Amino acid sequence: MPLGLPAVLRGPTMRGSHRKVVRVTTTSASTVTERISVDRPFFAVEFFPPKDDQGEADLWRAIRRLEVLDPAYVSVTYGAGGSSRDRTVRTVERIATDTTLCSMAHLTAVSHSVDELRHVIGSLAAAGVRNIMALRGDPPGDPLGEWISHPEGLEYADELVSLIKRSGPFCVGVAAFPYGHPRSADLAADTDRLVGKFRAGAEFAVTQLFLEPDGFLRLRDRVAAAGFEQPILPGIMPLTSEKTFHKGPELSGSPLPEALVERLSRYSGDAKAFRAAGMEVTGELCERLIAEGVSGIHFYSLNRSTATTELIERLGLAEQRGTARGGRVPAQPATA
Repeated sequence: MPLGLPAVLRGPTMRGSHRKVVRVTTTSASTVTERISVDRPFFAVEFFPPKDDQGEADLWRAIRRLEVLDPAYVSVTYGAGGSSRDRTVRTVERIATDTTLCSMAHLTAVSHSVDELRHVIGSLAAAGVRNIMALRGDPPGDPLGEWISHPEGLEYADELVSLIKRSGPFCVGVAAFPYGHPRSADLAADTDRLVGKFRAGAEFAVTQLFLEPDGFLRLRDRVAAAGFEQPILPGIMPLTSEKTFHKGPELSGSPLPEALVERLSRYSGDAKAFRAAGMEVTGELCERLIAEGVSGIHFYSLNRSTATTELIERLGLAEQRGTARGGRVPAQPATA
């Protein structure tokens, strides 16, 4: 049964010159598809729900610093097994009520029955959330471990997409994997999974993080060859430390390019120099993607604003409220 949300105004998902341009004033009630159907490159930011009071303060400091730059949307993740379910709903609800941002909640099928998922979807609807990122999710405790579905739950993300779409007029996004999901047999099978999510009603996709553009561009070509033109947004994590450089690809399944390892190895052990070099690499990657026609960048922020803001400024993506486009962003300490 629909949850009584206002009707979602969906525009075409065509890329390039044939895509209808919709200019939407930013409000928490906007849909992601409305917000990304624009005639300029955009950016979006992903956060995770805070675990304590200090984390809450850090998160909201980052949100307020980025809000003025007008991201297309901000999303809030959902812990393994729904461990952060209530915090996710509370955080997204506060973003929806206390900011001008377009918010999106992540939802996973891990350890949830269908009835429990319906309850979470209803909670999000009651909080005024119109956008959901539908994910099957990773096994609790070990992201690369064996997937075991709930006996009364769902097996695949396309089933979750269908459940959400049947529950009300939500705008739904899904995950994409430039090098294939770790459990996919091959890239062809992985592409079939992605287009299956589009068939189920997903309106856009965001990729797992990656460090070189070719895998993403090939994914985009495979999906287009299959006859689907929903936007696929690259997920980018600023390279600010050796830990993020090595751990991110390990979890996402993307390779560490040998040339990049060699380029950054000379800065090992020097945190400041590594950050500067890593941010240069990230900036070059984003510039290449935009040059290849990517409409926007989804940044994994780790609940920090400094590195993301630096990249937004470098790429000219800032649409600061109350200032001309391209105005400088207030300086912040280079801590993340």
